[in-house]
Amino acid sequence: MPDHNTIAVAMSGGVDSSTVAAMLRAEGHNVVGLTMQLWNQRRLAGREAMPEAATGRCCSLDDVYDARRVAETIGIPYYVVNHEDRFERDVVRPFVKEYLSGRTPIPCSLCNNHLKFDQLLTVAQQIGADAVATGHYARVEFDGERERWLLKRPTDRSKDQTYFLFGLTQEQLSRTLFPLGGMTKPDVRELARKHRLALAEKPDSQEICFVPGGDYKNFLDAYLAEQGESFPETAGELVTTDGRVIGEHAGIHNFTVGQRKGLGVATGSPLYVLQIQGDTRQVVVGDQEKLYSKTLLVRTINLISVSDLSQPMRVTVKIRHRHEPAAATIEKTGADEILATFDEPQRAITPGQAAVFYEGDVVVGGGWIS
Repeated sequence: MPDHNTIAVAMSGGVDSSTVAAMLRAEGHNVVGLTMQLWNQRRLAGREAMPEAATGRCCSLDDVYDARRVAETIGIPYYVVNHEDRFERDVVRPFVKEYLSGRTPIPCSLCNNHLKFDQLLTVAQQIGADAVATGHYARVEFDGERERWLLKRPTDRSKDQTYFLFGLTQEQLSRTLFPLGGMTKPDVRELARKHRLALAEKPDSQEICFVPGGDYKNFLDAYLAEQGESFPETAGELVTTDGRVIGEHAGIHNFTVGQRKGLGVATGSPLYVLQIQGDTRQVVVGDQEKLYSKTLLVRTINLISVSDLSQPMRVTVKIRHRHEPAAATIEKTGADEILATFDEPQRAITPGQAAVFYEGDVVVGGGWIS
């Protein structure tokens, strides 16, 4: 690990970032703990269909308490930085807009790309820290031959978070440390016990921080009501691939590509959501075999291991967090557009999700599926 005088640790209140702070402190580094307050968990509580309390989510008030307690235990200064306004502007509002248009966004990637690393590095610089360390399972290293910082997959593939980090820039990678990249989750918990951290057995957060229970519909209802905005008309028709109307639906935001249940129509064979057309509010359904495609277009590109894609490149492509990267060829087809052609058809390629390109363990880059 590079020799940094002061390291700011992004402390989420979970076992991973807490262990990072403890291990860096034990190694003799000057460590400062930072927590970003992004969303008031009680903000929509009590509104119709919204739970009174939130559990199992990152960035809660309980997490702030846990992070502060860890900082006190290991003896480091600790600060909470409020970025709720920017989080709402850059993450929540785009999430709402995308969902209502029939796309399936990834707020965690938006948060990492446009808020967490950008703002944490700014705050770190303001307090005199040379780098930021996080509890993400990833690796970063400098490649002297390429003269580029590389983002690489971690040792513990089951915890790989590089899919959510594809938007990091060279400048951000040069000042970011991922100390857990070479460790497994059991190793991390054991190290937390060694450092006598009270949250060594704390469960991992599983949900999007501002969507309790993963219920997007209830969140959209409550959020728009709070904003004094009426729920837009998103109802429309269920149609087949040849344009035949076979039913109606209550709103395109209720569907995702690949969905089978809850279509509200009965036919002789199972139907799946193939496409969601935001402009016409039509949901296209069909046989499962039509869910497979060999190509996808990616826009709003960020390249990491290469500065440009001057010629076609063989890679593997991950089209969702739990998707096993699939072999493909990528080529630049526009100023900010890449076409990926898979060796084998892939199921349920979903607009709004990220596509991340890999060359072995190295993240080539990524972008948003259009």
